[in-house]
Amino acid sequence: MPVIAITDRSPAHAAGLRLRSLSKSFPGTRALDDVSFEVARGTIHALLGGNGSGKSTLIKVLAGVERGDPGGTVGFGESTAPSEHVTPDWAAAAGLRFVHQDLGLFENLSVAENIHAGQRTPRRLGRIDWRRMRRDAQSALDRLEIRVDAGESLAAVRPADRTLVAIARALPAADDKARTLLVLDEPTARLAAAEAHMLLEALRRYAERGQTILFVSHRLEEVFALADAVTVLRDGRHVHSGDIDETDETTVVELMVGRLISRDQTNASLRPSRERPARATIMRVDGLAVGPLRGIDLTVARGETLGIAGLVGSGRTELLEAIFGARAYDEGSVEFEGHRLVPGSISAAIRAGISLVPEDRSAEGVFSNLGIPENLSASDSRRYSRKLVFRHAQERSEAARMIQLMEIRAASVTASVNSLSGGNQQKVVLGRWLAMDPKLLLLDEPTQGVDIAARHDIHLQIKAMAGRGCAVLLVSSDLDELLRLADRIVVLAAGRVAAQAKGPELDHAWLAAHMYASNEEGTAA
Repeated sequence: MPVIAITDRSPAHAAGLRLRSLSKSFPGTRALDDVSFEVARGTIHALLGGNGSGKSTLIKVLAGVERGDPGGTVGFGESTAPSEHVTPDWAAAAGLRFVHQDLGLFENLSVAENIHAGQRTPRRLGRIDWRRMRRDAQSALDRLEIRVDAGESLAAVRPADRTLVAIARALPAADDKARTLLVLDEPTARLAAAEAHMLLEALRRYAERGQTILFVSHRLEEVFALADAVTVLRDGRHVHSGDIDETDETTVVELMVGRLISRDQTNASLRPSRERPARATIMRVDGLAVGPLRGIDLTVARGETLGIAGLVGSGRTELLEAIFGARAYDEGSVEFEGHRLVPGSISAAIRAGISLVPEDRSAEGVFSNLGIPENLSASDSRRYSRKLVFRHAQERSEAARMIQLMEIRAASVTASVNSLSGGNQQKVVLGRWLAMDPKLLLLDEPTQGVDIAARHDIHLQIKAMAGRGCAVLLVSSDLDELLRLADRIVVLAAGRVAAQAKGPELDHAWLAAHMYASNEEGTAA
């Protein structure tokens, strides 16, 4: 067993995170290179960096999921350990708590059961004490001011509250006075603006009680609204730490990507002209009923980017899946190039020239056990077969071309997709469908969880596709992204088309007015 030193007993360091010379090597790459920084106790500290910068690896080392290279140390409160000896048990005993992007919750269980999952359940007379379990879980929720009944099913809980349930599960019991470090990886990635705001307010209240938060986010606006300090990683190295008040978004972007990306210039270069000439309709949806949607009518023209806005649960994803044949619909029809698509048939949609980049790329988009070439060719690998011979060389050659086109950062052409950062995985999924030159591209949160540089690259690819005549249906929770890319925007609410507009009407005020209007029935505009 490694010797864990007891150091830094002064109150100033009683609950501060201290990283010294933290490194982590994988075959062919150095994911972390001599990283050192501190997180002051009772503060909210943002950890930023582009995809592949080392953020996820650093969190895994802190959690003991990955062992750091010899020579570094991790310290929190009164505990310090060599980085290669940090284990999940050590992290838990030291007070480190983690909430990952995949919350690890169980929809078929109650909130109380989720909070106690993986922990010792209270017992009475040899049986589970369900009343005490609910009482203890409710106490944990109340401490974070979460307005959720511990006895209700998790399936009935809103997305923002689910994240808070995962946080409540990570925190120590009410009678445990120990200081903790709460590590959050993209806690608002899948939340709409209103839900993200609610979550951030709860985190601020938590920090005000003396606890410490380290969080990863690609949303700079929430970083500057919430964080006290910021650390930036680039290419596995520490490039900056400091108070949030001493920097600005432009400086942070430059530190993250190693070059300045002007937001004004980027917006100007990507914003649709709004004055495109009319083009022929390529797809028509009539009276579609699927999931929460009822009576959906919409059209999209060749070369048009149609934005789909709406709160979580509004049916945005179900709409794309129904068009792609991944979800059978109850009523209505989808007509593409004058022909009705076969409901529930993905193969028919692909043959027609329709492609889908799904929201959950880890579960539905990538094959993590395969390499980049196999992932890029997965949608139509038959094109590499000739007389029962599979042409691997051609597959690798086209993969190399797509890696260069999409600026995918990988150790080699044949690298496993599982070795790539989230943003680069997203580029692989997008590249797979771009290689097929689709006529209609369905995009569900295409830049979710990717860094600013990758977001910019993906936006350019979307614009290029539309410029070549490909129709695009874009679902996004990022209002700036919708306004930047869409020629026209449709808002879904209460299972129907609540509004649609193009041209001068399209701005934040219009979107907010129709997305967050309460107690209104959706009506087609």
